[in-house]
Amino acid sequence: MNGDDPRMRRVPPHSGGPGRAGARRPPPPQGGRPPLEPPQVMRRNPGPGQPGRPTERYEPPRAWSQTPQGRNAPPARPPAPGRGGKPPTQRPVPYREGDHAPTQRPVPYRDGRRRPPPTGNPPGRRPAAPPPRRPRRKRHIGRWFLAILLALLALLVYGVVKLDGSLTRIDALTDYEDRVGNTAGTNWLLVGSDSRAGLSEEQTSGLATGGEVGDPRTDTIILVHVPPSGRTTLVSLPRDSYVDIPGYGQDKLNASFAFGGAPLLAETVEIATGLHIDHYAEIGFAGFAGIVDALGGIDICVPQAIDDPLAGIDLPAGCQELNGPQALGFVRSRATALADIDRMNNQRLFLSALLEKATSPATLANPFALWPMAGDTAGSLTVDKDDHIWDLARLAWALRGDTLATTVPVGGFTDTDSGNVLLWADPDASRFFQALADGDPIPADLAGGE
Repeated sequence: MNGDDPRMRRVPPHSGGPGRAGARRPPPPQGGRPPLEPPQVMRRNPGPGQPGRPTERYEPPRAWSQTPQGRNAPPARPPAPGRGGKPPTQRPVPYREGDHAPTQRPVPYRDGRRRPPPTGNPPGRRPAAPPPRRPRRKRHIGRWFLAILLALLALLVYGVVKLDGSLTRIDALTDYEDRVGNTAGTNWLLVGSDSRAGLSEEQTSGLATGGEVGDPRTDTIILVHVPPSGRTTLVSLPRDSYVDIPGYGQDKLNASFAFGGAPLLAETVEIATGLHIDHYAEIGFAGFAGIVDALGGIDICVPQAIDDPLAGIDLPAGCQELNGPQALGFVRSRATALADIDRMNNQRLFLSALLEKATSPATLANPFALWPMAGDTAGSLTVDKDDHIWDLARLAWALRGDTLATTVPVGGFTDTDSGNVLLWADPDASRFFQALADGDPIPADLAGGE
């Protein structure tokens, strides 16, 4: 191999001459190794000037980045069209609006024959996490509702405080020696006075009050008993009832109001009835008319025709709507056959009609009617120093339901130094008030007057 070309290799010679391929070799001689044949060299790509069979054109070794030549070179591309076969010169073209293709939006493929891909995950594969959702803008309906509710609550509290401040308060219920202790239920003393305080000359003439008559007296005295359970009872106490007045002896009941005002009237009623008075409310002439007008009038069924110039009314019998001055004359008039007895019945009719109109859904749901009525009522009432507007609201609610309207049992009339007075029946009056004090229903034989 010394001096040989590395591209040459040894090939064993064929037995026989050329063209006798496949001839069998002679067997080796016996008793020794076969003779060695001289090596022969086959040259595939002899270089120039080298002997051998020329099979290919010789190419010297080249780097990997050199372009191949000869048979291994890629075919040349035809020249681009242009002048002289030269490729045209490319120049930059400025961008023009509209030269490019319009923006294409992907359109989902729709084919009724194709089925939508399965929504589930292939078996054995973990379910893919859902894509993050874009946070939605929450609707704060609850917050708006709460804000409106708080605003209404604040308005209600403001209204209650304002109305409570409009009440006129006096020390009406005072302690005295041997005062009646607490009795069953809650007792209100309602007083309608004939006070003309605060009335102008025009109002005095329009309401037919007759001007000042000296010390104020009471035209209306009603005892309202709210039992622990059962019906609320309204008891009319005739103003001419002949009773004992502490410090003044026996006289008409309304004289106690003239002698000592609300405190002496409350004390006289407690001693005469044996009931503990818990609340006191008083209203004057202007209050009666103002409340009725604020409600737009009230409907009353007048039991008999009343023609009373002193009260300023001429009312036919039957159901009708009364305005403020007419309602005031209706509760004051005694121009009937039974005088004070008829007047007490008319007062109870008026109070029932007033409460029915004031607590009706049409009034409570209409702030333009409710607020003036509540304001006129609060501004015209005089109450005890411990009474508040919510106490009056509880009273109105108690009177709205099924009530019993009656009067104290009457024993007759007689003439005294104080004039013609009304006597209470004894012992019926004692039984009557004892039932109220014990929280029991009034005996049936004493409950008349409804």
